Amino acid sequence: MAEEPQDPVRVLLEECRAEREQADKELKEIEILIRQSGDEVEKLVRRNAEIASRQRQIESNLDTVPREDIQNIYTTAQREQGRLFTMRGQLEKLQGNQESLQKYRQLTEKLITVVEQSVPRPEAGAKVDADLSQAQSVVVRIIEAQESERRRLARQMHDGPAQLLTNLILQAEICQRLLETDPARARAELENLKAEVNKTFQSTRTFIADLRPMMLDDLGLVPTLRRYVNTWSEKTGIKAELTFSGREHRLAPYTEVTIFRVVQDLMDNAAKHANPSQVLVMLQSDGRVARATVEDDGSGFNVDEVLAAAEEKKTLGIGLIMDRVHMLGGTLKFDSVLGRGTKATLEIPET
Repeated sequence: MAEEPQDPVRVLLEECRAEREQADKELKEIEILIRQSGDEVEKLVRRNAEIASRQRQIESNLDTVPREDIQNIYTTAQREQGRLFTMRGQLEKLQGNQESLQKYRQLTEKLITVVEQSVPRPEAGAKVDADLSQAQSVVVRIIEAQESERRRLARQMHDGPAQLLTNLILQAEICQRLLETDPARARAELENLKAEVNKTFQSTRTFIADLRPMMLDDLGLVPTLRRYVNTWSEKTGIKAELTFSGREHRLAPYTEVTIFRVVQDLMDNAAKHANPSQVLVMLQSDGRVARATVEDDGSGFNVDEVLAAAEEKKTLGIGLIMDRVHMLGGTLKFDSVLGRGTKATLEIPET
């Protein structure tokens, strides 16, 4: 006797529940790792502060301190700074994974709610199919965006830190060969190598900061965006300014991250496509709604065409921004005229 086919809606419901359970388990594990990594970062920060204090003491008494002690303190400082840098990078990676997993878990929860509501009401099948299709579309778009972001990061890593590290290896090999044949030139090459190592270190720090600024967790949205706007202006050569009105206070972490990322994406899109001479960013908070406005005087665009293309997944960036905002119950509106600039207004409930 043939088995009756399983109800696909119930199968999907069970799969979603299993995904939610797995996400909860992974979130607990990540939380423990973040707490442990955070404790280690605090220890390393205190350790580096102690070493820096010792360095200042030695520098004020260079004439009386043995050369070996001077060399040891600077070697120790470099080693401990490297450990702190690595541990902070690991902590930021864990926090980024936690953020992505939390969003995935929220999406799964919404999908479960939609499916559960559909089970007892077969007559609502058409609406359920539409809701499921929409939810699946969001999932697909998020996955596509993640892959696109990974490709972008891979290119940046290849063209930036990875290329610099390759050059360091070549320079180290040159120094190794010269040590036996031309010590004087070897010393000069070692000086160049030291400068390149520092350059690579700074480049890697910038790379990590672009992935997730530590200031966002430590100081909050307004100081982080103010610094980002200034850095963005220096990098692009486009005049940019941030203004804030209202009561400055911390928002929910996922709200701060979303506002920061949306503003970041909007500014980057303006620089890439609009050729503006200036960009104005305005933040407002009244305790109920957080509002961010990004306005530029660039080339503008046809709003209806761009949003329609986003719906058809032809412009993944705008589509993902809209999905991210809608998941938090917010809105993102564009006001743009060809040749007369663009104004994007983001609103997200604070509670």
